[in-house]
Amino acid sequence: MDIKGYLAAGVLKLVGRLPLKWAQRLGRCAGGLAVLFRTEGLRLSRINLQLCYPAMDAGKREQLARDSVVSTAIAGCEMASLWRHPWATNENAIVGVRNLQLLSQGEEDGRGTLMLMPHTGNWEIFGLFLASLGPSMALYAPPKIAALDPIIRTGREETGARMVPTNIHGVRALLKCLKAGHVAMVLPDQEPDMGGDFAPFFGRPALTMTLAHNLLKRTQCHCVFGFGKRVKGGFELVFLPAEKAIYSDEQKVSLAAMNRGVEACIATAPEQYQWEYKRFRKQPQGKSTIYRKKK
Repeated sequence: MDIKGYLAAGVLKLVGRLPLKWAQRLGRCAGGLAVLFRTEGLRLSRINLQLCYPAMDAGKREQLARDSVVSTAIAGCEMASLWRHPWATNENAIVGVRNLQLLSQGEEDGRGTLMLMPHTGNWEIFGLFLASLGPSMALYAPPKIAALDPIIRTGREETGARMVPTNIHGVRALLKCLKAGHVAMVLPDQEPDMGGDFAPFFGRPALTMTLAHNLLKRTQCHCVFGFGKRVKGGFELVFLPAEKAIYSDEQKVSLAAMNRGVEACIATAPEQYQWEYKRFRKQPQGKSTIYRKKK
């Protein structure tokens, strides 16, 4: 194991030993320092929020950027804790579940459910909860630091979810999962590794994955959005319905509806979304320069 990997794994294990509440406190302190020292995450969050909420009061938008940076740091520490503790412990952090009945629609007719989980709040506890209810599957890309792979993989599979690679073999596995009437989990709000097209996101073109559209078209499964919202005392798991347009055979119509679904999740807790991701890096005319640092 290289030194960097050894240290990263050691830090993750150390943070993971903390109870969830203490991990959240550590994350809040780390996020506060990130804001204080004006990190790259804060700079990128400001840019994205300016693009997505141009009409918002500047002071409110600045506070939202800072809150988001803190939330992201908290989420990172939360995940370390969730991966290292048993489900019997983590389950106690769930203080409410909203609209769970949306999940039962796919179970009732045996068509399966495509669960779209944006990077809002904590998606790890949401995924663990889903897998605890029945067979489920999710795409998994090993981290760049190889030493972290067994820790993350073991944590995500704690309640029975099956991790499959982000390639054609993984896609085939997702298709089989959905056709068997089970749950397939996909994170829909980052630039795709396998096929994409431009669709509006907060009114701006964003390269959007076509995987969800293809899965829906080929399996006729149900589609639901969801995430773990951080609330007082733990997490509220939120399920939101997808627009009918997401089932359209027309790819652009479906992708636009999917992005509106992501926006609906963000609206529930905008400060908990990971705004520092370079969502508009690629544009129809080529690579954008909006994230370039000004000299």
